[in-house]
Amino acid sequence: LSGGMQKRGAIARAMALDPRLLFLDELSAGLDPVTSAELDQLVLSLARSLKITFVIVTHELASIFAIADRVIMLDKQAKGIVAMGRPQELRDQSDNPMVQQFFSRQPSHEPG
Repeated sequence: LSGGMQKRGAIARAMALDPRLLFLDELSAGLDPVTSAELDQLVLSLARSLKITFVIVTHELASIFAIADRVIMLDKQAKGIVAMGRPQELRDQSDNPMVQQFFSRQPSHEPG
């Protein structure tokens, strides 16, 4: 199975348990951008239709803007949360240099 099919299978196995909360760690790791975007849309569709909360660990801005209602940014050196908010707010309004650097390092592919 391809990487995308394996990840879809893992999501399906987890969904069989009828969760209210699901953790996804680096969902797009090792996937091409098209497959990653397809998985983002799958997660978004499941979240909306089944009213499931997803906690997603990612470094991919495209996924953040495609899926996230809220973002919590962690920093190992700060030993905790350095920012929390909507993706667009953090990108446009944060005074935190780490947050600014993160949002400026790659294109967001924000829809719209």
